[in-house]
Amino acid sequence: MRKWLAHLVLIAIYLFFLLPLYWVVAMSFMTNQQILTYPPQFAFSPTLANYKALVLGQLGGGVGTLQVDYLHNFVNSLIVSCGAVGLSLVAGIPAAYALARFRFRGADNWAFTLLSFRFAPALLILIPLLQIYQSVGLYNTYWGLILAYQLITLPFIVWIVRGYFEDVSPELEFAARLDGYGWWRSFWHVSLPLVKPGVAAAALLAFIYAWNNFIFALVLGSSDVQPVTVATLSFMTASGIQYGVIAAALVISVVPILLLAVYAQRFLVRGLSMGAIKG
Repeated sequence: MRKWLAHLVLIAIYLFFLLPLYWVVAMSFMTNQQILTYPPQFAFSPTLANYKALVLGQLGGGVGTLQVDYLHNFVNSLIVSCGAVGLSLVAGIPAAYALARFRFRGADNWAFTLLSFRFAPALLILIPLLQIYQSVGLYNTYWGLILAYQLITLPFIVWIVRGYFEDVSPELEFAARLDGYGWWRSFWHVSLPLVKPGVAAAALLAFIYAWNNFIFALVLGSSDVQPVTVATLSFMTASGIQYGVIAAALVISVVPILLLAVYAQRFLVRGLSMGAIKG
């Protein structure tokens, strides 16, 4: 009896978290009239009008047709998020290795200071950053957003990858150097392959946070470089909020994260399998 009760509780919790996801997907195939119907309709005639509006860039409403370019904003999100994560990996992996391998005065303080940038209030940074960007010409540019996103992505990558480097025994690198490997080859061919699971996890987490960021892109760029998170504001028109189009935009925006999670999963599983083999 207790076993069945535990299963029912787990199913109830599962449905509780799954229902909002289902409803967002269902809304993307509904008209606004169907969405606003009370009580909610779980059986409805699906429509692709919301996805068609996003692809064609024409948002219909009671006061006319509004031109939107969601696909351009989608490409902006890919450019900025991938660029930010890529730059953070290039800078963060060597930094994580140095913090894990070399013991110098204030190493932990430097690491904590780097992490503290992630938790600093965004408005505290944005006001001076906006003035600097306008003076040096980085405002409304991809590079400007990529550099600003380092405050989000770099701390995660350094802290997560640092922990993986600390779990790799330095004796493996010493053995490689005895075989004639230099410092760079021992790092590239010995240490780095062993921390691939950590790099994959850190990159995935950093990409999610970069993809979901709203405030940096809103303040530091216009529609030319703004990502999908800011583009959803254009779906709040004079004729009302286009709930169906917003839901369709959310479904589309989740696709890159799901694909990246599936790709990174093989590295994570491989890392767990390798870590389970002892002696």
